[in-house]
Amino acid sequence: MCRYLFLIISLIISCSTLSAQLVETIAKIKPSVVGIGLYTPTGRPKNTLSGTGFVVGNGQYVITNHHVVPDALDENLLQELAVFVGSGKQAIVRKAILVDSSQKYDLAILKIEGQPLPPVSLAKVKFIPEGSSVAFTGFPIGAVLGLYPVTHRGIIASITPTITPVSNAKQINIAMLKRLRDPYLVYQLDATAYPGNSGSALYESDTGKVVGVINKVFVQKTKEGVITNPSGITYAIPVKHVIELLEKNNIVFK
Repeated sequence: MCRYLFLIISLIISCSTLSAQLVETIAKIKPSVVGIGLYTPTGRPKNTLSGTGFVVGNGQYVITNHHVVPDALDENLLQELAVFVGSGKQAIVRKAILVDSSQKYDLAILKIEGQPLPPVSLAKVKFIPEGSSVAFTGFPIGAVLGLYPVTHRGIIASITPTITPVSNAKQINIAMLKRLRDPYLVYQLDATAYPGNSGSALYESDTGKVVGVINKVFVQKTKEGVITNPSGITYAIPVKHVIELLEKNNIVFK
């Protein structure tokens, strides 16, 4: 009886410690979380949010998903790529430019104007173990009510290829064919993300170090292309591909 009581007490203490650590981690991460979208001075509305990003390097670079960045800007409408900083209805619009991107890993680097923002720390590992406690912070429902970051938490459920085996050739789509040529491993999470979360930093709950980038659309479309009713599983691109893109562009990071 005493043994079971000791185990229960230990479990309660452990859960309380993890919750306290996550509270501190979220407070540390939130200043580095930004919205990604368009600024259209002649538009109604002027600002549109398409995804999430996070600050790296010297505080003037932002990582997001390649698919979050618009393919082209409408010059007639004076459109500009924008990063939204701050929270609530008083969020600040920062103009941005595309530095580089990777369609294969669905990643992009933006550079923002103005004062540097607090950057995140990137984990210097290829993968963290399955079962690791993680969280991600972003804008799952856009900015309808203002820019209010939302945090979801979970674990690394699996490390899985970007393709899913199919039973017959009729189930193969174009996206899957491209991945079949050169598949790579991604994180599968037990936490639910939404389209606005695309580009969010996936980080360790206790340290806040970024281990991946949430990808709600690009990977899911490939892996779940044969599922009639999508499962809502969330995937994340490992941070090692972010590091490769930063090093390619000679961007120093911590």
